[in-house]
Amino acid sequence: MATGAPVKVSPDVPRERVDMISGFFQKTGVSDPIPPAYAAPDGYSGLLCGSLRAGRVQRGKVSCLLSVGPPLLNTYGGLHGGAVAAVAERVAVGCARTVMREDKELFLGELSISYLSAVPSNVCFLSFQSVIIFAFWYISAMSNFSTIDRG
Repeated sequence: MATGAPVKVSPDVPRERVDMISGFFQKTGVSDPIPPAYAAPDGYSGLLCGSLRAGRVQRGKVSCLLSVGPPLLNTYGGLHGGAVAAVAERVAVGCARTVMREDKELFLGELSISYLSAVPSNVCFLSFQSVIIFAFWYISAMSNFSTIDRG
């Protein structure tokens, strides 16, 4: 989010280069204001709700269907890396909820993602989440994502 503070550019950087980089950031919308609904805590829930659907929910296992559409795309037309992390977090917490009492607060302590390539627009994929370790205060889960053919 833009702070409005002036930016200092080194005099060693040629003006053409500064203009090119500024133009790139303006085209990507990085300076555009974030709508209040999405700037709020947990604001990404609204973005995910229209795209993420629970499939099968069992104790320790959850499967979901994610439809990749415009709200989740990056500038290049692929699934935004932040959307990947948001989906992984949401499904992980949902899966952990199947084995943990509702009065217990949950948080994601660590998330590791191997992001090989972006999923293109108009593709659906399944997320399978499984609890692999469940101890008194510790839950470890594993996710697998795979595209599905809707044709």
